[in-house]
Amino acid sequence: MGSRAPHAPAALRRGKGRGFRPALPALALAAALTATAFTVPPAATGSAAGSETFTLTLRHLDRKGAPTDAYATRVVGVSGAGESVEERPHDSSGTVTLRLPRGRYLLDSELFPLAKGAGVDWLVQPRLDLDHDTAVTLDARTTSPVDVRPPEAGARPQHAMSFVEVRHDGRTRSANLMSSADGLRVAHLGPAAEPGSVTSSFDAYWVGERADYGLGYRFASGRSLTGFVRRPAAGDLATLTVRAADRDGTGGVGSAAILPSEGTSLGLGAELTRPGTTTFHVTPERGAWDLSYATPGTPGTPPNLYEAPDLPARAGVTTVHTFDNAVLGPSLGRATGSTPGGVRDGDRIALDLPLLADGEGHAPSDPVFRSAATTLHRDGVLVGTHRGDPGRASFTVGTPDRARYRLTATALHGTGTREGRTTAVWAFDSAATTASTPLPLSVVRFTPPLDLDGTAPAGTELRVPVTVQGPAAGSGTRSLRVRVSVDGGRTWTETPVVNGAVVVRNPAAGGTVSFRAALTDARGNTLDQTLGNAYRTR
Repeated sequence: MGSRAPHAPAALRRGKGRGFRPALPALALAAALTATAFTVPPAATGSAAGSETFTLTLRHLDRKGAPTDAYATRVVGVSGAGESVEERPHDSSGTVTLRLPRGRYLLDSELFPLAKGAGVDWLVQPRLDLDHDTAVTLDARTTSPVDVRPPEAGARPQHAMSFVEVRHDGRTRSANLMSSADGLRVAHLGPAAEPGSVTSSFDAYWVGERADYGLGYRFASGRSLTGFVRRPAAGDLATLTVRAADRDGTGGVGSAAILPSEGTSLGLGAELTRPGTTTFHVTPERGAWDLSYATPGTPGTPPNLYEAPDLPARAGVTTVHTFDNAVLGPSLGRATGSTPGGVRDGDRIALDLPLLADGEGHAPSDPVFRSAATTLHRDGVLVGTHRGDPGRASFTVGTPDRARYRLTATALHGTGTREGRTTAVWAFDSAATTASTPLPLSVVRFTPPLDLDGTAPAGTELRVPVTVQGPAAGSGTRSLRVRVSVDGGRTWTETPVVNGAVVVRNPAAGGTVSFRAALTDARGNTLDQTLGNAYRTR
């Protein structure tokens, strides 16, 4: 049976560009699913209530053609005098009559099955122009099956989300239905709306022995779906693989999840024991997908959430993301045009930069640290110090004059043999601004290939890629020096960057490798960055 207000097996999320993005992470496995992505205003008053009205009669018939009271129907105003209307009419006879203002409406109805396990019928009329007395028959016999299943024969259906969004006269309204991933039947009612004004999507999630599946499809047309059948082959799907590291050696069970990047949908979560790997197969037809991972957490400490959004899905292509592994360090994001790490707005300077991003640059929701501090100096004079929240602080400098600033952020993390220290010191010129202006802050990323326990083989040479992020990336770098320590930072060895990497001779088992980078950008701004005990050897 379908449901309009259940506790969903994974989070509902309305995609980017739609104006609604809850704070719940993609893998919150008990998110509340609302009946619609449209927040309805209060009941119409004034001119709408006094405008011309018409009778709308709705007749509900089951799969045998008999009147039924097993239905949930909704009528939502799209445009015209009834644009603020939402009605959920019901009568045990199966026939219900409404008196509504002239206008366009979105009508949808869920007809419940006569027998357990028979599936749900969902009928949607995206264009109901009420300009005369109108009768609509919602007949379960007009629906056709939705049959979307993965290529793995033994996979088990979990849940599905059907979604319809209509746009007219500058307004958008929507309807959705959560159901099982198996047994749904759907039908379009009424005339077609304007071409491209109706967006329909169907996302089905399945769990298999070899992998889990997100089978999503999205269309723009003038109609909602009447039946839908897809049987993708293995080669038609993209693969998203999550590798969960265990650099702290505590084990435990983490959670990974997938979610379409655009539109309203449910996600699918999977548990995995650290260190471990889990795999999702997804449909490229749905567009980009979001991947997320949450660490197990400990008593008194919330799980750490990592996200990898907007991943392209290409048939036959595997994308692998490793979460929560060393080396921990500052990151300005993987995508071009990422949010700047710091800004100047008037006489305020603010730093908002993940200082303890994981080895692939994923920023944790709650970085685990022992101590952290951020300080700001102006022309050598201390402006202030902020403790806690690694890489996040705000200062009032109190003068509009141009000056030389030194911004220092440091964090101590881990314990015992896994203890590490991350420090970044930026120096730059700045004066008061009339609007929020990015500061010229760059970072250097070191990304050695490590096992999922955060270690590399002892006594071997390891090629470690080095990447500059921020204003100094690419041609913005004037100079970059890298030094390496294999004795906990007591001594440092100059190590040339060749073809975007340095080569490290790993110390004996149980040792550590530290990195230090001195960067100057094309405008003379500098960074001195140290990653103490960045990774261990085994």
